[in-house]
Amino acid sequence: MKRIHVAAAVIRDAAGRVLLARRANDKHQGGLWEFPGGKVEDEETVQAALRRELAEELGIRVTAARPLIQVRHDYSDKHVLLDVWEVSAFDGEAHGAEGQPLAWVGPRQLGDYDFPAANRPIVAAARLPSQYLITPDNLEPKELLEGLRRALASGIKLVQLRAPNMYSPDYRDLAVDAVGLCAGKAQLMLKGPLEWLGDFPAAGWHLTAEQLRKYAPHGRPFPVDRWLSASCHSAEELELAARMGVDFVTLSPVQATETHPEATPLGWDAARELIANFSQPVFLLGGVGAADSERAWQTGAQGVAGIRAFWPDNLSA
Repeated sequence: MKRIHVAAAVIRDAAGRVLLARRANDKHQGGLWEFPGGKVEDEETVQAALRRELAEELGIRVTAARPLIQVRHDYSDKHVLLDVWEVSAFDGEAHGAEGQPLAWVGPRQLGDYDFPAANRPIVAAARLPSQYLITPDNLEPKELLEGLRRALASGIKLVQLRAPNMYSPDYRDLAVDAVGLCAGKAQLMLKGPLEWLGDFPAAGWHLTAEQLRKYAPHGRPFPVDRWLSASCHSAEELELAARMGVDFVTLSPVQATETHPEATPLGWDAARELIANFSQPVFLLGGVGAADSERAWQTGAQGVAGIRAFWPDNLSA
């Protein structure tokens, strides 16, 4: 069965809300909400298809857009490739030019809408930022919490509280404070044994590659209304992450790092190939920083993850 190539858009307004359209009842997956777009015609670029479809459907002219995520999904009656771009600027006022209902929705409310199954990774990508802060180790709790406070003040929206000693009682105490700091400001991802899940209901969970291998055969450990992510380093681990139903992953190391000099870097080309066969948001990690965001997007990634790249300097100042 031929895979249908579709250009779709996560369109944001000045307030950060995302535009949704409801499919006509007589269409495939009718009555569900979707991200606007349409089929890419033969010999048409994705960008051209996106501009054409959004002009026809919404009456807007795209002026700024970048790649967000590609999703391959197989329905019983059709196979699709959703080529999704984030539209951050446009001319005109969006309206349902074909009579379709529209809704501007805050990212946190996207989970309240019913989408076709293929759209689930897009919902995750639309809710996630492009930077993922991983806290450093070897810091005193007071220093770590002060650094986290400054990172949040600088605009960081996604944080992993790193756990060099995953079963440490000190980590649990630190997690309690981190949950309080991040409340209403950023999504906190914790690490540790899954037996701790019930103690931190507001936090998401980031699995190590070892945990991924252990638990993937058992499926997702909690409902989809809570973030689940994993550390991946190979096609095999990405396949396990997909089987487990994670919301996003880190893929590393892209380049050589001082913290893990023994690890062989994937390189940008290999990272691109791995991402192309994985339909969930990917943060690239290892030797990358904010300056690599554009290259990460062009590689197919959600963005970049890092420790020193996003950690505030001069904490004693």
